[in-house]
Amino acid sequence: MMKIRIPACHIKFILASCLAFLSGQMLMGQAINPIIHADVPDMSMIRVGNEYYMSSTTMHMSPGLPIMKSKDLSNWELISYAYDTLVSNDAMNLENGKQTYGRGSWASCLNYQNGEFIVTTFSATSGQTHVYRTKDPAKGPWKTNSFSPSYHDHTIFFDDDGRVYMIYGAGKLLLKELKPDLTGLKEGGLDQVLIENASAPAGPNIMLGAEGSQLYKINGKYYLFNITWPRGGMRTVVIHRADKITGPWEGRVGLQDLGVAQGGLISTPDGKWFSYLFRDYGAVGRIPYIVPVKWEDGWPVLGEEGKVPMKLDLPKKKSLIPGLVQSDDFSRKDNGNFLPLAWQWNHNPDNKYWSLHENKGFLTLTTFRKDTSFVTCKNTLTQRTIGPKSSASVKINTSKMKDGDIGGFGLLQKNYGYVGVVKEGKKRYLVMSNNVGGAEHVVKKNALKKKDVYLKAECDFLERADTAQFYYSLDGKKWEAIGDPLKMSYTLPHFMGYRYALFNYATKNTGGKLLFDHYEINDLNENN
Repeated sequence: MMKIRIPACHIKFILASCLAFLSGQMLMGQAINPIIHADVPDMSMIRVGNEYYMSSTTMHMSPGLPIMKSKDLSNWELISYAYDTLVSNDAMNLENGKQTYGRGSWASCLNYQNGEFIVTTFSATSGQTHVYRTKDPAKGPWKTNSFSPSYHDHTIFFDDDGRVYMIYGAGKLLLKELKPDLTGLKEGGLDQVLIENASAPAGPNIMLGAEGSQLYKINGKYYLFNITWPRGGMRTVVIHRADKITGPWEGRVGLQDLGVAQGGLISTPDGKWFSYLFRDYGAVGRIPYIVPVKWEDGWPVLGEEGKVPMKLDLPKKKSLIPGLVQSDDFSRKDNGNFLPLAWQWNHNPDNKYWSLHENKGFLTLTTFRKDTSFVTCKNTLTQRTIGPKSSASVKINTSKMKDGDIGGFGLLQKNYGYVGVVKEGKKRYLVMSNNVGGAEHVVKKNALKKKDVYLKAECDFLERADTAQFYYSLDGKKWEAIGDPLKMSYTLPHFMGYRYALFNYATKNTGGKLLFDHYEINDLNENN
């Protein structure tokens, strides 16, 4: 056999080349769009040093205005909320027949200025524009101020000369100058129509006027991102640019593929550019995509040959767990009454009637008023559903329920469904109910002899199947399907992807308690 001598320097070169190739293979094409397969709409994103921060919309949920953090644009961790309570009124409190489903706070704008994180949002529920700021978005505290009116889909821009501007509106976009401290409009400041018809680059027949403004200044030029929707077409990215903030502005279509739109630009420390956008994707909600960007003739060019790639030159997404959703055994070593950030209440809660220490190792939901349905009951605790497929389960103890109580585990949206327990006199019944078609229907009702029962919902969002099946178990091992599959649908009244929801409400007597032993969520597509 012929022996071949390879100089040591060549061996080192070959090994280095192989390692570089393998490293590149590990990094390239590992992240897959959507970058998050869960309801994270209206993103606003910034980079501070080597770390990325993102705000999003959760509307009627409390706490609200979530802040997320990432080191690689692929793996995101929920680190805080800008507010515990947006405003306290009947609508946000879910009281006196009022509610604010699909409203609350909408699209936010995140900035970093003079060592301070500043995020703003607007709300039809409060009629105001809200400002939140902190030096540490993970620890807070968040200082707040607000002013009227509620400026729709605004972006706040801090220019190089120290002046601060707001762009807002839909179709016709307006420009106003703000006070430097963001306490309101600057008297005598700039106030003009910015672009008369920002939808024009997408054609004359528009169903949704250009909105969702996000403004950037790059190499001395201003770039404005908007979303619009041509009638009979799809959601479309429109980009305008100008040498001065006051214009004149020239525009073009930035991306028209899969309906992926609304967002802006982000750069990496090594000089790469991406666009962060979202896509309406049925019952799971509005899900984020990352799209590569190249610069040509002073314009950002989105996608690969005008298309949204499914694979990205970013590190692999590890999991949404425990990034944006999280299992919880409700045990607290210090007897505290705190919840992981993944949890949000449906509307403002009444904190006197839920506890993590009243019954150690359990979340206790206590009824304190009479309600008529799953969507009107107070103190419903929720987490996001995740796709393409996921399941979540709870174990409940019904020993302290009262006559007329209904509680359990549901999927929250207008067309909701749930599996739970109804107490009728001294008897308990396991029920599966849904609200499809405008009225709640009890699909299945079985007598329940045990006080403990496990409940589960399994969701299939793959290719917009948008179906869910409920299950129950008496031992946590053998599961039985109950009722019909729920056909889930994204509705504008709620304007949010389906939520896993823990609930308990009274129809006859108050003071009943439902004890949740644990909550477990499972991503059924770990490799997607």
